[in-house]
Amino acid sequence: MTERVRDIQCTLQPLREVWLKVGLEKLESYEGVAVKALLDSSATGLFMDTTFTKEKRFKMEKLKKPLLVRNVDGTANVGGAITHQVECNMFFKGHVERVRMDLYNLGKTELILGMPWLAAHNPEIDWKKGEVKITHCLPICGKRKQEGKEKKVRKTKKNENKKVLRELVPRRFWK
Repeated sequence: MTERVRDIQCTLQPLREVWLKVGLEKLESYEGVAVKALLDSSATGLFMDTTFTKEKRFKMEKLKKPLLVRNVDGTANVGGAITHQVECNMFFKGHVERVRMDLYNLGKTELILGMPWLAAHNPEIDWKKGEVKITHCLPICGKRKQEGKEKKVRKTKKNENKKVLRELVPRRFWK
């Protein structure tokens, strides 16, 4: 007897994008800018839109070597190579850290926090509500909230940041 294949229908809600409202602080002027950042586990870095960077007058640093951008299928992206980056402080719900973001044309998206950031922070994400909590704050972060009180984290030594990140971030995300 042949078993009949039956159709299974299930109602799927469209995949949700998760956005964070973050604050960015320019290092040279301490000027703050509020922005929405997209969490993207398929992105291999942290990215800031070039147009946004220029409009908000962030200090751009030229890279020693351009970074080739590849599409998912391995082909070179038509937007060209990444040639500049920005260093700034990023704030999110009592969490603060110094970040370096590569500059690229992101269209309507101003910031993308990719897999290196997600792997380092391992945030708790409620996909239904689109809420994100950072409960595993890194030792290199400037502040963290504990039991409703803000606590300063000790300053790190010059090369300690790199060492701590290398211990916490999987090797495949190292640049």
